[in-house]
Amino acid sequence: MTSTHAFWLAGRQATGESDFDVTSPWDGTTVGTVSLPTDAQVEEAVAAAYAVRDEFAATPAHTRAAALDHVSRRLAERTEEIARLISAENGKPVKWARGEVGRAVSVFRFAAEEARRFNGGEAQRLDTDAGGQGRLALTRRFPKGVVLGIAPFNFPLNLCAHKIAPAIAAGAPLVLKPAPATPLSGLILGELLAETELPAGSWSILPVPNDRMPALVQDERLPVISFTGSETVGYAIMDSVPRKHCTLELGGNGAAVVLADWASDEDLDRAAARIATFSNYQGGQSCISVQRVIADAAVYDRLLPRIVAAVEAQVTGDPNDDATDVGPLVSEAAAERVESWVEEAVTAGAKLLTGGKRDGASYAPTVLTDLPADTTLAHEEVFGPVLSVQRVTGEAEAFAAVNDSKYGLQAGVFTHDLQAAFRAHRALEVGGVVIGDVPSYRADQMPYGGAKQSGVGREGVRYAMDDYTYERVLVLTGLAL
Repeated sequence: MTSTHAFWLAGRQATGESDFDVTSPWDGTTVGTVSLPTDAQVEEAVAAAYAVRDEFAATPAHTRAAALDHVSRRLAERTEEIARLISAENGKPVKWARGEVGRAVSVFRFAAEEARRFNGGEAQRLDTDAGGQGRLALTRRFPKGVVLGIAPFNFPLNLCAHKIAPAIAAGAPLVLKPAPATPLSGLILGELLAETELPAGSWSILPVPNDRMPALVQDERLPVISFTGSETVGYAIMDSVPRKHCTLELGGNGAAVVLADWASDEDLDRAAARIATFSNYQGGQSCISVQRVIADAAVYDRLLPRIVAAVEAQVTGDPNDDATDVGPLVSEAAAERVESWVEEAVTAGAKLLTGGKRDGASYAPTVLTDLPADTTLAHEEVFGPVLSVQRVTGEAEAFAAVNDSKYGLQAGVFTHDLQAAFRAHRALEVGGVVIGDVPSYRADQMPYGGAKQSGVGREGVRYAMDDYTYERVLVLTGLAL
């Protein structure tokens, strides 16, 4: 498997004074050895990004777009190699890892397109009042400064891409910290960026340990922080730097609602299959995986056994096997946490219909009913292959159940009723409503983020570029309009 000792400092390879091994959560083998940057090297990266910020902001759009197009092409060319690397360091089944590489290909392509059309300027006439006669305002967007991107382990390539690509497209230098458990995928992006002609200092990829992050977070030369990860860490970052611009994509406990009109055998089979797949597809380690199923009483009794059967049909095992649907969690500690939450729920009265067993870092796909409201599983994000099924009566009760959560990332609503779809869009306190499917659908060009405790701001290339930039107005005087 791939092995690397280098990180990327101001666009060049560098090595530090100490290394750490990246190991597979499936079998514990060493996937690669990563060099840790020293404090002096981190300072060099930040100083270089800060020094190049004006030059990079003025870099022609075609230069930045060409670099992004290059990364997109090279990812596509190396899909199988990179997918195997993702699977090795993350434990994700290789078939899902291939999909992740494909999404990253699209992210860089979208960013290249946006780089070419972003910031064209908006003209506004000001002679609508007498005092503005002969004046015209031109509004353009400019980078706020260097971006500190902090990426999670669950999509170790694509969520690094969602930090890097919008920053380059907008002309904002970036210092990226990949997750400690999965740094190799992010470093691959550095390898591809190093093949471009972007100015030195415009990007660095530094596998900095978590305990050394507070100094970076506090650094005034990094005015924008883009974080994807846990609610606890995200809000701690925001609270520690109240005057910085922070975008937070945090978490959720995604709900799939099945309304009474989704009632044919074909409908219920499809809902069960989609729910089973997307409660388990990354070992449940996705912010929009299905954690809660909220089914109308009119379909509940026919849907529940279908869900259990579809979950039991998920193929678990070696993530290197193309047939595997569900691999291990990112670590044994993560699986132990999921195990403890399920045991707490069952002790409190929940019914375990299938699963509920751990083997090392792997946890069996699990279905519960009658989940007590005061259990951890009922109100926190499990980030594991566990779902609960709840019976409700009517649309209003279903929508209220979705909203009975501190999270609000995305929700799925299985219905054929167009009016119900629009009512769901109005009623559900989430960042996205998916009709006719689970909440786990995400297109990388659309705005993605949540309400309530699911975060602040939006990912999605064009929308992240807005977060990384601000409007600046130019007023032209003495014009014959």
